Amino acid sequence: ANLSYGPQGLELLAGGGSAADAVAQLTDSDEEREHRQIGVVDAQGRGATFTGSACMDWAGGKAGDGFAIQGNILAGTQVVEAMADAWATPPGGSFERRLIAALSAGDQVGGDRRGRQSAALRVWREGAAYGGVLDIAIDLRVDDHQTPIDELGRLLDLHELYFGEPDPDSLLPLEGALAEEVAADLETLGYETSGGLAAALDAWASTENFEERMVPGELDPVLLAQLRQQAADKRS
Repeated sequence: ANLSYGPQGLELLAGGGSAADAVAQLTDSDEEREHRQIGVVDAQGRGATFTGSACMDWAGGKAGDGFAIQGNILAGTQVVEAMADAWATPPGGSFERRLIAALSAGDQVGGDRRGRQSAALRVWREGAAYGGVLDIAIDLRVDDHQTPIDELGRLLDLHELYFGEPDPDSLLPLEGALAEEVAADLETLGYETSGGLAAALDAWASTENFEERMVPGELDPVLLAQLRQQAADKRS
């Protein structure tokens, strides 16, 4: 592997080069290019892929609108074909869910011919990190697991629970009967509400790492479900 391909490729794209230009420039200048694999998608959605002739069988890739797929020591060409088909016919949902669906499709037709061990998912989005100060939206990895893609999906479920953006259309006004219920649940969990419901709710959310889902004066139904479950468990 030539790890410099990553930062150098981004520099070439930032300079106005296409995905194909970046792949060509990186590989043309690399004397060990026949041992390399690289995939690039540029800001216009154009994909490009390269597989050197010395990569271990089966090795190859496929690129198209919005994707670049490549791998080596795979069960066969059906792996990248299945992944490309999955990308082209997404089941709906977020960008990251589409990526996992493509990984799963490749795995189901043989994947890595050595078996299963690891999987990773990284997504960049402007201001998407905790607190909005960095651009890394998702950085999840499974280093050693019997079913790594399933485990990656479980980690993504947790990531979305803690860091997912509340749906504005589903937010509930924190007033009336709902406010009374929330106050009772917080008291059950040991959060004193005499100093104000908002302060107690903030304390609970911060303790449970749900602060990214908090909206002043309203309540995310996802948080309501978590609060109800915790309170029910405490009472049982």
